[in-house]
Amino acid sequence: MKIISNLLRRLDDVAVALQPLFTLAVRLYLFRVFFLSGLTKLRSWDSTLYLFSNEYHVPVLPPAVAAVMGAGGELIFPVLLLLGWQGRFAAAGLFVVNFVAVTSYPDLELVMIKDHILWAVLIAYLFFHGVGRWSLQGLIQRFKVARVQGTHA
Repeated sequence: MKIISNLLRRLDDVAVALQPLFTLAVRLYLFRVFFLSGLTKLRSWDSTLYLFSNEYHVPVLPPAVAAVMGAGGELIFPVLLLLGWQGRFAAAGLFVVNFVAVTSYPDLELVMIKDHILWAVLIAYLFFHGVGRWSLQGLIQRFKVARVQGTHA
């Protein structure tokens, strides 16, 4: 029983040690997916406007406004996540962008929906667990803790 207990403790230690790396990998992956999509929209703005006018059916918003908001969200939120700055705000914003993408395009194939579900789960992970130690937020937090400990020493 002691061997199993030690093994489980070591497994837990490894998982905790790798958590910052895993969180960074999730941030890099989501950055790549969404930022590249935003760049594609910018590179071919006429096509983007056409798609938002004729293919994507974003409720309430005029197509041009939806296109700007979609491209902006895909360019700004991933950068915030990559840097690890205002991570929960960025994750919430990307979740909305992802949700609108799925709900506004009626011809989305099942295999593509699977990708959006994966992205939603990864975004939710960052929203609920934060952007991790290897981030600007983590760096600022460590600086604040060090500063407070320095004043109490």
